[in-house]
Amino acid sequence: MRGLYSSKAKIRHQIFTEIARLAYEGDIEKEMDELPYKILPGEVATYRDSIFLERAIVGERLRVAMGLPLRNISEHAPISKGVEASLIEEKYYEPPLINIIKFACNSCPEKRVLVTEGCQGCLEHPCQEVCPKNAIHMENGRSVIDQEKCIKCGKCMEACPYNAIIKQERPCAKACGMNAIHSDEYGRAEIDHDKCVSCGMCLVSCPFSAIVDKGQIYQTIMALKSETPVYAIVAPAVAGQFEPALKNTQIRGAFKALGFTDIKEVAVGADLCTIEEAKDFMEEVPEKIPFVGTSCCPAWVKFITDQYKDYIPNLSTCRSPQGMMSAVIKEYFRDPENAKGKRTVMVSVMPCTAKKAEAIRPNSFTDGEQDYRADSNDRQLWSGLRTAGAGSMRYAFWIWFRRRCDFWCYRWCYRGGSSPLKPGSYKGDHARDRRVRCARR
Repeated sequence: MRGLYSSKAKIRHQIFTEIARLAYEGDIEKEMDELPYKILPGEVATYRDSIFLERAIVGERLRVAMGLPLRNISEHAPISKGVEASLIEEKYYEPPLINIIKFACNSCPEKRVLVTEGCQGCLEHPCQEVCPKNAIHMENGRSVIDQEKCIKCGKCMEACPYNAIIKQERPCAKACGMNAIHSDEYGRAEIDHDKCVSCGMCLVSCPFSAIVDKGQIYQTIMALKSETPVYAIVAPAVAGQFEPALKNTQIRGAFKALGFTDIKEVAVGADLCTIEEAKDFMEEVPEKIPFVGTSCCPAWVKFITDQYKDYIPNLSTCRSPQGMMSAVIKEYFRDPENAKGKRTVMVSVMPCTAKKAEAIRPNSFTDGEQDYRADSNDRQLWSGLRTAGAGSMRYAFWIWFRRRCDFWCYRWCYRGGSSPLKPGSYKGDHARDRRVRCARR
C-alpha cells in the first residue's frame, strides 16, 4: 500500500541493499544463493506459514532485482542460475517487466459479495427485495448469498441499513485499469502481457508482495564503478521523497556521492516534448488528422498501439521526456567539442515502472545504440550512503519514491541549474530529428 512502511517494504529494502552491497564489494556468483538465509535468519517464519516458503520467495525477488527471469517452479535450479550474464553494466532485464511469483500469490477470489456477522436478520430484509437474481435467502435468521446466482451488482450492499454486506475483489485485478489480470488453473493471479502496459498498479496493490518488477540496481552500480561518465536524469518526484532528512539543495551532492557524474532534470525533456507536440498540432490538425495524442506516457502509448491501432497515426512521433532528454544529452557529449566524443550512460530515475519498459523498445535506440541503458525505478533509489576511510563499505540502499512534486523541477531548471540544452546544441535538423523524434509506431 502506498504511503505505508510495512513488512513488504522492509523486505524489499533488504533485498535492494544486499544486491547493492554485492555490486560494490561482494561476489554475487558465490553469495547470491546464501542471501535468503541472511535476510531471513533463524528457523521460525516471520511473515508466512513456513520459513522455507519465505526464503523461496526472497530468492525469486533477488533474481528479479538483478533483471533475471523467475525460475520454473517444477524444476530445480539455484537462485544464481544465469546470473553471470547480468554482471555487466550493458545487460538489461529480460522481459516481461512485471511478474507474479506464483507460490507467493494468495489465490484471492476474483470478486465476491459476502454477508458478514453484522447482519441483524431484520424484518424488512431489503437485500432480498432488491436482488435482481433472487440470490439471497434467509438461514438461521441471517441473509445468505448464493454465489452461483449472484452477479456482484452490489445492490444488496447499498440497501443494507447495517452495512453488513461487503464486496471483496482481488486487489491487483481491481487496481488494473487494463483488465489484464485473471486467474490461472489453480486460482492464482496471472498477467495477460498482451494487455499489460507495465503501469505497476498491481504491484503496489498486492498485499502479499507476490507481484514484482525487474530491476537494474547491480548493472547501474557496475556502470558507476567504471570510468564511463554516468548521468542521472531525474523526475520532479525526487523533490519530495527525503525531506526533512535530505533537503532539495543536497540532492545533487547525494547523487555525486553515489558515483554519478551529474544529474539532469527530465522536465527539460518535457519542455522539448511540449514544443514538438505543439508543432505536430499546428501542422497536422485538423487538415491531416482530427487530433494529436501525446507520446509522453509510455503506458498510454502501449495502450494505444496494442488495443486501438486505428489511432496510431494520431500519436505524436515525439519521444517521451526521458527518451528525448537521454538522447539529446548523449548527442551533446558525443560531440568532440564538448566531451571529446565520450561514451555516456544515462540512468533514468522515475516513479513509474512503465518507463523501464519503454527503455528497451525499438524507438529508444539511435543508430543501434540504446539511449538509456539503465533505468532505475524510484523504488530503487537510496535511503542511506556510507563513505569513510579505507576498508569501509560504500553502497546505496535503493528504495521507493511515492509522492510527486513540481517545485524542484523549476528550482533546478530556472534558478542556476546547468543544462546541455543551449543555443546551438542541435547540430542541424538531422541530429534534431533522430534525437527528438522516432518513427511512426
